[in-house]
Amino acid sequence: MTEAGTLTRADLSESLHRGVGLSRADSARLVEQILEKMCHALSQGQNVKISGFGTFVLRDKGERVGRNPKTGVEVPIAPRRVLTFRASQMMRDRINNGG
Repeated sequence: MTEAGTLTRADLSESLHRGVGLSRADSARLVEQILEKMCHALSQGQNVKISGFGTFVLRDKGERVGRNPKTGVEVPIAPRRVLTFRASQMMRDRINNGG
């Protein structure tokens, strides 16, 4: 992982290269294909569930009135689609138990 503690595509690719034995090029291609498949499914309105990891869920949020925190002026917030992630119970247990 990079020094900032962020897992990158390159990190995933390198892990595949070392752990599975794929070439670096094949590992990078596989990571890209997986991410592309996930992005395509989400853009089509599908949720993405990875067993033992979590679920990426699309939610439609309606229009609402917000407030500018500096001025206090009310402004309309347009309806939009948001992406949320819900970790699986297994993932939450690993995070909370350091494992």
